[in-house]
Amino acid sequence: MADYIKNLKTEISKYLKTDNIYFHYKGRVSLYVILQAMNVKEGDEVIIPAYTCVVVPNPIIYLGAKPVYVDIDKDNLCMDINLLEKNITEKTKVIICQNTYGLSANVDTIVEIAKKHNLYTIEDCTHGFGGFYKNQPNGSYCDAAFYSMQWNKPFSSGIGGFLTINNAELLENINKIDRQKAKPGFLTKLNLKLLFFAKRYFLNNTTYWFLLNFYRWLSKNNLVTGSSSGNEISDIKMPDNFLMDYSQTQAKEGLRNIKKLPKLLALRKDNALKYTEFLLKNNKVFVKKDLFENHSFLKYPILVKNRDKFFDLARKHKIELGDWFNSPIHPVQNNFEKWEMYPEKYPIANYTSQHVVNLPTDTKKIKKVLSFMEKFIDEIL
Repeated sequence: MADYIKNLKTEISKYLKTDNIYFHYKGRVSLYVILQAMNVKEGDEVIIPAYTCVVVPNPIIYLGAKPVYVDIDKDNLCMDINLLEKNITEKTKVIICQNTYGLSANVDTIVEIAKKHNLYTIEDCTHGFGGFYKNQPNGSYCDAAFYSMQWNKPFSSGIGGFLTINNAELLENINKIDRQKAKPGFLTKLNLKLLFFAKRYFLNNTTYWFLLNFYRWLSKNNLVTGSSSGNEISDIKMPDNFLMDYSQTQAKEGLRNIKKLPKLLALRKDNALKYTEFLLKNNKVFVKKDLFENHSFLKYPILVKNRDKFFDLARKHKIELGDWFNSPIHPVQNNFEKWEMYPEKYPIANYTSQHVVNLPTDTKKIKKVLSFMEKFIDEIL
C-alpha cells in the first residue's frame, strides 16, 4: 500500500527546504502543538494580529494563556510593527505573525524584535504555503510555522495541517507531544471521502453559493467534518479529540492537489495583477505593487461600501466571492470578550473586517469577474 503521507512530506519539503514536518488533522492542531512545545501555559501572553481567524486565539486559550491583539497596517493587512513593542510585557512568551491572504510582511523585523526580548516566534502560513518572503519560503524565519490544507487553502487535502520547526531546541518537545495524537476513525475518513466526491463533481458556478452555505451550516452543527465546528466559534473550550492525527485519506487528496500548485500560483499572481490594474485605473483601493514580490495571493481583498449588498449582487451574477475575515476573529460575530477581543480597540482591523470581500484568484474566468466589478464600480471603495 502506498504511503501517501510520506510521499506528501517529500513534496512539501521541496517547497520548504526542510524535513522537520509534522502532520495533524487541522492546521490549528499544529499551532496548539507548537505552543505546547514552547511551554505556553496559564498566565503567559501570546501576541497575534487583531485581524485573524478564531482558530488562532483558541489554542492559546486552551493552554490557559491570553491572546494579546495588535492592530494591522492598512496597506498590507498584517500586524502593524509600529505597535508591536508597545504590547510586549513581562508575561509575553510568543509572537505570531501571519501571511494574510498570502502576504508576508515585516517577518524579519518581527523576528528581530522577538530576539531582542527573548521571545519565541511562530509564522501563521495558513494562507502562505508556496509563497516567499525576501526570496525565502514562507515559514523560514520564525522558530516554527504552521500551515493549513483546508478546502480553499494554497493546496488542499480537504481537511489537514502541518507544522515545521526551525528551532532545533523544540524538536524533543514536538516529538513527545506528537506521540499523543488520536487517530481519525472510520466514519471521519468516510465523511471526508464523501466531501471530496461532492466538491469534485457538484461544485460549480451555479451551485457555489448554495453548497457553500449548506456546507457551513452542516459544519456549524457538527454534521460534517468542516473547517470550523460549531463549538469552536461559540465557545473557548477545547473540543474532544482535538489533538488528532492526519490520515492517508487526506494525504492522498493532498498529493493530487499539490502537483497542480505551480500553475495555480502563477494564475493567482496573473489575476492579482489584472485586479490591481483595474482598481488603480478606477481610483479604488488596491494591493500595492511593491508588495507583489512577497504576495502569493490566495485571495485578493477589496473593500466595498455595503458588503451584504455586494454579496447579493455577486450571487445574482454567479460570481464566487469569499468572505474571509469578516470579523476581527473570523467568523465570530458576537461575544468577542470570550476571546479577550474588543473590536473598538483595533480600528483598522475592525473597519477592514466590516468592508472586506475576497476576489477569487484561482479563477479562469477573470474577465467575468472584472466585468462584474466594472458594472458595480460605485460599490467599491
